[in-house]
Amino acid sequence: MENQVTVTNNIDPCSFKLLLSCPSGLYPSKVSVEFSEAYDRIPHPDVNLEKAISEIWEQRSQNNRSLYNGTKFRYGGYKLHSGGGSDHEPHVCLHLGLTDYRTFVGTNLSHLWESFLLPSEDDSICCQHTSSPLGNGAIVETIDKKILVLRRSNNVGEFPGYFVFPGGHPEPQETGIASHQHVKELAESINNTVSQEMFDSIVREVVEEIGVPAPSLSLPAFIGISRRELNVRPTAFFFIKCSLGSKEVQQFYTSAQDGFESTQLYAVSMSYYFGQSFCSEQRYGLYFYLKNMIELENMASRMPGCHRGGFALYKLMFDSMKST
Repeated sequence: MENQVTVTNNIDPCSFKLLLSCPSGLYPSKVSVEFSEAYDRIPHPDVNLEKAISEIWEQRSQNNRSLYNGTKFRYGGYKLHSGGGSDHEPHVCLHLGLTDYRTFVGTNLSHLWESFLLPSEDDSICCQHTSSPLGNGAIVETIDKKILVLRRSNNVGEFPGYFVFPGGHPEPQETGIASHQHVKELAESINNTVSQEMFDSIVREVVEEIGVPAPSLSLPAFIGISRRELNVRPTAFFFIKCSLGSKEVQQFYTSAQDGFESTQLYAVSMSYYFGQSFCSEQRYGLYFYLKNMIELENMASRMPGCHRGGFALYKLMFDSMKST
């Protein structure tokens, strides 16, 4: 799909807001979904704004015949339950509804997108009139402790040439959901299916964009949700370990299914020494660690806000690991 991003002069496209941080990393047993039409988009009371959604879609469709109106899961907030069991880990319930690409183009990606927002610190209220499909992204660490970063192709519509982590969207069609019909009768089953799709989808995206085989990837750990300030675009982020070395990954990347979406794969070295004291023998290694951290920081400064927020979530996880 081609996404046409409208850049607002006074908003940095790299700015972000962290909606939820889970630095310990949560596995599927600690992440659930409540899928309901209660979390669908609420139409804006301004009939002219609503009319503009159709008009924008018609115009975009005429200019690009390859556009199609697929369904997406809409982000409607979350509920966090503090850990009360023996493991003391929190539990997160994501609130998801349904939206579609047409409404996404006509609200979030529209030049009128700010007009759809409400003045509220509560994100679910602020964005209740926008499509806000939930994207996903992965911080992938290879066995030789390198983080994988892609540079987007100049032929893509959304943020061409920017650095990004691999990612995309969880897909309703993968769960067999086309509408809310009959969902109430099968609520528990549907919620479990959608929750599993949150984790399955990010593995698919990494496999399709990087080219590595799925068995080389660990079970994803959910680390939080960031939102790009421009177009208020939410993205769920996961941490995944890859059992392959960075050179092997580069070889797989040459035949990646969705390799056309990017022009280059970078494998940036990381280290777990950060924040500790160093003896003289370690200082040489510290120099290279700081150099690599600066390299990754520089890349993050040239990422869309939702992905730059993903890097911030990774750093929070990183800091949490140091303190344990």
